[in-house]
Amino acid sequence: MGLNGWVRNNPEGVQIEASGTEERLAHFIRRIRSEAPPLAVVTGLQHQSLPDDFSEDGFTIRESGASNQCTTQVAPDAALCSGCLRELFDPADRRYRYPFITCTNCGPRYSIITAIPYDRPNTTMAGFPLCPDCLREYHDPLDRRFHAQPVACPVCGPQVRLIQSPSPTLPLLGREHDSSTQRGEVGRGDDAILQTIDLLKTGAIVAVKGIGGYHLVVDACNTDAVARLRERKQRDEKPFAVMVPNLEAARGMARLDDMEERLLASPESPIVIVRRGTDCPVSALVAPGNSLLGLMLPYTPIHHLLFSPHPPFGHPLPQGEGEMSSLAPWERDRMRDHRHNFTALVMTSANLSDEPIAFQDADALQRLSGIADCFLLHDRPIHTRSDDSVIRVFQERPLFYRRARGYAPRAILLPFRSPPVLAVGAELKSAVCIVKGRQAFLSQHIGDLQSDTTYDTFRQTIQHMSRLLEFVPETVACDLHPDYLSSVYADESRLPLVKVQHHHAHLAACMAENGLEGETIGLIFDGTGYGSDGTIWGGEFLIGGYNGFRRAGHFRQIGLPGGDAAVREPWRMALAYLYQAVGEAAFVLNHRIAGHLSTAEKELFFSMLEKGINSPLTSSCGRLFDAVAALLNIRHFVSYDGQAAIELEALAEKADDGPALPYELKYSAEQPLQVDFSGLFPAILAQLQAGVSTATIAWSFHASVAQAATETCTRIAAESGLDRIVLSGGVFQNRLLTEMIYTALTQQGLQVFTHRLTPPNDGCIALGQAAVAGWQTRRNN
Repeated sequence: MGLNGWVRNNPEGVQIEASGTEERLAHFIRRIRSEAPPLAVVTGLQHQSLPDDFSEDGFTIRESGASNQCTTQVAPDAALCSGCLRELFDPADRRYRYPFITCTNCGPRYSIITAIPYDRPNTTMAGFPLCPDCLREYHDPLDRRFHAQPVACPVCGPQVRLIQSPSPTLPLLGREHDSSTQRGEVGRGDDAILQTIDLLKTGAIVAVKGIGGYHLVVDACNTDAVARLRERKQRDEKPFAVMVPNLEAARGMARLDDMEERLLASPESPIVIVRRGTDCPVSALVAPGNSLLGLMLPYTPIHHLLFSPHPPFGHPLPQGEGEMSSLAPWERDRMRDHRHNFTALVMTSANLSDEPIAFQDADALQRLSGIADCFLLHDRPIHTRSDDSVIRVFQERPLFYRRARGYAPRAILLPFRSPPVLAVGAELKSAVCIVKGRQAFLSQHIGDLQSDTTYDTFRQTIQHMSRLLEFVPETVACDLHPDYLSSVYADESRLPLVKVQHHHAHLAACMAENGLEGETIGLIFDGTGYGSDGTIWGGEFLIGGYNGFRRAGHFRQIGLPGGDAAVREPWRMALAYLYQAVGEAAFVLNHRIAGHLSTAEKELFFSMLEKGINSPLTSSCGRLFDAVAALLNIRHFVSYDGQAAIELEALAEKADDGPALPYELKYSAEQPLQVDFSGLFPAILAQLQAGVSTATIAWSFHASVAQAATETCTRIAAESGLDRIVLSGGVFQNRLLTEMIYTALTQQGLQVFTHRLTPPNDGCIALGQAAVAGWQTRRNN
């Protein structure tokens, strides 16, 4: 643009000094926003005039500067861009089939950063000095790899190798080892990729190192291989994610809408939960009993190479039918035979169930040796582990199930400025949040804080984010539950502590990401949360904001027979609801659950429910769904969180569009309001005996919960004068129920707000805690 001056990074962002005519400078400022690079996020732009004697010859990039205040955002990891993908399969390019090809527009970021500012010495690429060719690209402002910190090539960059598992379950593969080959190594470079492909074709399980950790990979169409993976990973039924080579292949496996396709092909490249197609060739064991499928596209060069073998000619394989049409008919036939190695690959986090994803090589070799047959690894260290993000589309917008790679630690803008707050989140689906000013930096999904390994990851994440953001907390926020490991951590910090009730945090999180202030009505439906009265909450109607809340209504409480055992065994909840409805007759009614119990077991459970022995009270919406799923004989035992409710929703969506009506429910007149669902259980039994289909009953149940939510919210709105409703809690991952409630409430003239930037499950809790603590400490200062 003919401007003089300089540009540099500093911890506050990008600093530019430029001189030129007023017209050119104004145009330059506009272009910074409108023509930003693909991965750039311009959250603010401030400018001021300089003295007339400012003089600079030419325009230069200066060394990164220091600052007293860090406000810049750390970039998330990004999927391979189209430019690098073309070069990856171009035999004339010097990075042809190089597994670590990258540029300014793609590649690892958050997973390799060790400190700020984001320069190569502050990444795990510091140990790979640039060769002359890469160095020339790095310093050329006209090159796509200008100041691309992870840039590398086969001469100077990381290398990939394939090694046999320390506990091999397959015969030794590959060439004879010579003195230069490490023990157990099967191949290096492209040979390692090609041998990995051969292994996967034989049904092997391969641990593949990616951007944020290892995946366990098998051929998704090989039922025996998928079954073997389930057995070794100790993951009985929870769905696996599936990677397909491109959008064309995804369309052949699922019924995709425009937003689902955009998400699949986005730089964030999440797993997108979609409806399985009728001709989907993926093994039924990938997602047993589930009509949904978690799909994603390749997002690293290694992924693309696993799908694309060496071309049969001297030019790269076409990636779509448009490019295929330019070839002769005989060439097209031959190309189609060689275009992809696999229809689909299972890509599941490399861990045993309930453990964090493996990301360090030595740990992966130790922990995964009993699962993986071979390891495809490389020597670029991962500094921060990060799972794949998971999203489902609701009302043509993304709804997070898990927020991690591609999105974390992107900041969420609060509607107010806050003092420095650290929020440590909940026990399940843990994430932490750091607040500086108006920016709330939410970490990647960490996992369930129920093991030493996950707790170590939790603490390391806090330390790493604090170092990156030059953050020193003044206040720590945690859950009200005293025994959560996150609460223990907060107590031990010896900093001023704000304890936030679980469902209040849900309400505040949804408010914060929607930029709301004042008071709202919170419709918070989940499985478990420690209530202010010491009981287990989960079917809540709250009134409140960041400053506090009150419980305006809730589901009628019921005993949780056996405590945590009732979460794993939904039949216990069905029996509890029947007992609440009809008393001791619940044990003699004609239903499957009572029929499976011995006389001694019936007497034991009757005593537990009658006397409240080991039966803590709960108002949980999640347990209500479990109970109905058990009564309909869908699921008496669960192997993963939310399984019964997921299968109940899937059944309800199969119902015919007939005149299925909601069940009649009871509402108490006392305060807080109570909704009594116990009466629908005898009604469901009567319908089953009358031959009504379970799909119709499942739909009617969803409609009943939606009607109860709508009627209660409408009444609270009329009494309070509030018209804004926020929906939060893990139950709102149920798209059918959410759609019913959202539609009914909006038809009543109420404003309804849902999560768009964070999950409705406990992955949002840290944000809500941070918002509450930030508001309250701000008001007290």
